[in-house]
Amino acid sequence: MDLLALTEAEWTAVRLSLRVATVAMLASLPFALLVSMILARGQFWGKSLLNGLVHMPLILPPVVTGFALLLLFGRRGPVGAFLAENFGLVFSFRWTGAALACAVMGFPLMVRSIRLSIEAVDRKLEDAAATLGASPAWIFLTVTLPLILPGILAGMVLSFAKAMGEFGATITFVSNIPGETQTLSAAIYTFTQVPGGDAGAMRLAAISVIISMAALMLSEAMAAAAARRTVAA
Repeated sequence: MDLLALTEAEWTAVRLSLRVATVAMLASLPFALLVSMILARGQFWGKSLLNGLVHMPLILPPVVTGFALLLLFGRRGPVGAFLAENFGLVFSFRWTGAALACAVMGFPLMVRSIRLSIEAVDRKLEDAAATLGASPAWIFLTVTLPLILPGILAGMVLSFAKAMGEFGATITFVSNIPGETQTLSAAIYTFTQVPGGDAGAMRLAAISVIISMAALMLSEAMAAAAARRTVAA
């Protein structure tokens, strides 16, 4: 099988998947950091409810999540109509909607990874920095962040991998439009529905495996490097 023999439409699906997964991962990161810190350190009424809502996409069928996004962020949805009217930001049937769906589906994985890293931090180190006059922001940047960096990197890769394989929520929310919302998973599904499409499906499946393995190997290397720097410090 010649992986370089991809058609232009297949390369378009590959490039779109990489763009969607990258945007979804980066857009989720600041929110995941905030929510992880709240869940790991906060003590408040409704914490269990917030935790349940965060992890809901892992429990619900992806089609249900996609339908909920369509109701909220569609052109006639309350959030979607507001964003389109005031900011010109449209999600339905656009690649941005695919990125949103992938971000929502991968968000629980990123939060869980970062939260576990935060809970593993020795609070005595932060307290020691505070007694030396460091501000909370400076403590986070110089003490907490380096310690949780491996967890952040692992969460980012998990989110990226989830986005690369996302199908149900995406196709429900933004359909399967070639060149606009047809990601790798959607393209593979399309190939399996037409006679003689097995070769194209196998090519894209192989590309998907290669990208996923490369992302996981990069994650391990970056996490190991971050851990070595933390130990050395």
